[in-house]
Amino acid sequence: MSVIVDHISKIYGEQKAVDSISFQVNKGEIVGFLGPNGAGKSTTMKILTCFIPQSSGQASVCGHDVINDSMEVRRKVGYLPEQNPLYLDMYVREYLMFMASLRQLGAKSKARVDNMIERTGLTLECKKKIGQLSKGYKQRVGLAQAMLHEPEVLILDEPTSGLDPNQLVEIRSLIRQIGKDKTVILSTHIMQEVEALCSRAIIINKGKIVADDSIAMLQGKLGKSSRLTVEFRDPVHSDLLRKIEGVSQVESLGDKKFALLGSPVDRIKEQVFALAVKNQTILLSMQEEEQKLESVFRELTQNAPVTPKKVKSK
Repeated sequence: MSVIVDHISKIYGEQKAVDSISFQVNKGEIVGFLGPNGAGKSTTMKILTCFIPQSSGQASVCGHDVINDSMEVRRKVGYLPEQNPLYLDMYVREYLMFMASLRQLGAKSKARVDNMIERTGLTLECKKKIGQLSKGYKQRVGLAQAMLHEPEVLILDEPTSGLDPNQLVEIRSLIRQIGKDKTVILSTHIMQEVEALCSRAIIINKGKIVADDSIAMLQGKLGKSSRLTVEFRDPVHSDLLRKIEGVSQVESLGDKKFALLGSPVDRIKEQVFALAVKNQTILLSMQEEEQKLESVFRELTQNAPVTPKKVKSK
């Protein structure tokens, strides 16, 4: 196993940011690490990259414990944090050469820097100061430094933030290529990105893991439930829709438009028509949507508070 997390917890004062989570990631896997803001994603990544220690539990990377052998873990890991820390007054190539020296790459430094500049699409920007770059190109610089030392494990926290559609395609292709022979843990809020890149997803909420499975299995997790988008001519109270038999969730998209989750969908459609007639309004549209990872994510996290669990006083 490239990454092993065994009942890791992290406590800040009275707040339990990560609550006894466990998972494993194999070499060659690209795993999406998902969760709402404040769920514990970045905290877990910081523990795995030795930026902060866990409060309890154990974690190892490539067989090295993150506490007892942290320097070896740092050699094995490439990390792009959510807030990409860059020296804005340094030139791109200068910065990457500086990072290569910190990584003690020695004679390999120039070749590795040249390779990363080419692979991350920085060739035309490498003579500019980092502070002059767009957010997308700054992300590329962050990716380049994370991969500079050819790490066995790559941990990326929101790696495509700020990229335009063309850059997204290029960076996703790069991550996919890297994932063939390395371990990649990828945090993102873009569900389409997870579906395009990852073979598996781990979903964390309130500091606890609520799902860990292949993308295909997660997409089928809601069974025969369907997402039905309906729009009325006149305002309809959402509580009336929640009372429909088989509806498990109602999302208001305005006072006239709603997204319903539930089953059996044909029976729900009949009751929506009946509701429109009873309330003397007209049903303008009704659209059944294919169940996607985004729906599973909402089902598992939307209705739960994201505030980390408080630690009980002894």
